Amino acid sequence: MTGKEILHKMKEKVLGSSDPDSGKGKSKIDKHITHGFHLVKGKSRHPMEDYVVAQFKQVDNHELGLFAIFDGHSGHNVPDYLQSHLFDNILKEPDFWTEPVNAVKRAYTMTDSTILEKSGELGKGGSTAVTAILVNCQLLIVANIGDSRAVICQNGVAKPLSVDHEPTTEYEDIKNRGGFVSNFPGDVPRVDGQLAVSRAFGDKSLKKHLSSEPFVTLEPIDDDAEFVILASDGLWKVMSNQEAVDAIREIKDARSAAKHLTEEALNRESSDDISCVVVRFH
Repeated sequence: MTGKEILHKMKEKVLGSSDPDSGKGKSKIDKHITHGFHLVKGKSRHPMEDYVVAQFKQVDNHELGLFAIFDGHSGHNVPDYLQSHLFDNILKEPDFWTEPVNAVKRAYTMTDSTILEKSGELGKGGSTAVTAILVNCQLLIVANIGDSRAVICQNGVAKPLSVDHEPTTEYEDIKNRGGFVSNFPGDVPRVDGQLAVSRAFGDKSLKKHLSSEPFVTLEPIDDDAEFVILASDGLWKVMSNQEAVDAIREIKDARSAAKHLTEEALNRESSDDISCVVVRFH
């Protein structure tokens, strides 16, 4: 084995993977809690627009698991910015530990305002988001805007922890802001005939008619909780919540589970970018 091959193997052992599109890790306070992620570029000609966060971090004597999927549109600058800044903004909120729901909502709003201010640098694109913060392996704080989704498996049953923000379900709000929903051009309802989600970060040209307020929920992690899946719509377009849960329930390695879901989505002919994070609790 050459020196280069030895170094490659050492990196893989330390980091869990030498592939930036695949990786895994585990909690320091509960070694049974593990995470894994996997990304696959879709068939479109533009560069990959999905970004992932998956890590455990020590903050103020607490362990936080930080997990996210950012699915960009019309460019990758906005999801790239979110990957680097959104969790920092959430954790800077002074009442994060006492009022996490309000803290997350404020951080999402503030982050969106910064993205709009930086539109000259970041461009006119946007991004959906689903984020999950695991506090001391006991509480999951989930937030989302758009159609990236979080689903928890409890005793084999899929339970959604996010809400898909679709133009048809929020038609009245869009109309009240002066916008409209149209299936033309294309074959799906879009805000002002352009965007297939009703809430997103960025999208300066549509912002008057879009919302960036997240749906936020708190989920205690008890003995019933088996794992949680975060994924972009490249997965959810071709799989139901329960199908996704059933597909990986017997796969104990979190990264293998995430990879299996992306492969299953490809088998079902998903053409979009597909990104997936799986967090196993026991």
